[in-house]
Amino acid sequence: MKKIFLTLLVAVGMTSVISAQTAPSTGGTSSVISFASEKHDFGTIPQGTPVTYNFAFTNTGKEPLIITGAVGSCGCTVPEYTKEAIAPGAKGTIKVTYNAAALGTINRTVTVNTNSATTPVVVLSIGGEVKAVASNAANTAAPVPAKPATAVAPKKN
Repeated sequence: MKKIFLTLLVAVGMTSVISAQTAPSTGGTSSVISFASEKHDFGTIPQGTPVTYNFAFTNTGKEPLIITGAVGSCGCTVPEYTKEAIAPGAKGTIKVTYNAAALGTINRTVTVNTNSATTPVVVLSIGGEVKAVASNAANTAAPVPAKPATAVAPKKN
């Protein structure tokens, strides 16, 4: 009888401890970064001409939003972002510049890290087609060959 009572007492005690614990709540109290669009297509880009797009976002959460980092998928894609906290309801932008040095189709990403419990990482995408700039051969003058040097005789007085 003592064993049953002791087992029952331990079981009730464990149940009390487990039910007293609460899960952390993130329901609506965290910051949330919401982008108007997470993708942008530049279309045709002239080679060697940097292009820029501003990804607009809003902090739709209840706490200040902090962007803790933003990294491009390669050195040709450079993001710029505010280091200050974005208040709830406030808007901001992440400026992404692509240098367009290499020819061909591009698909690049920018990984954005935030302090948000619901949206800690967002991946932005840019795309387009880098084309060579047509040279204007008709307006390019042909090099003029140099004339042979001629000796100049000194003047006699």
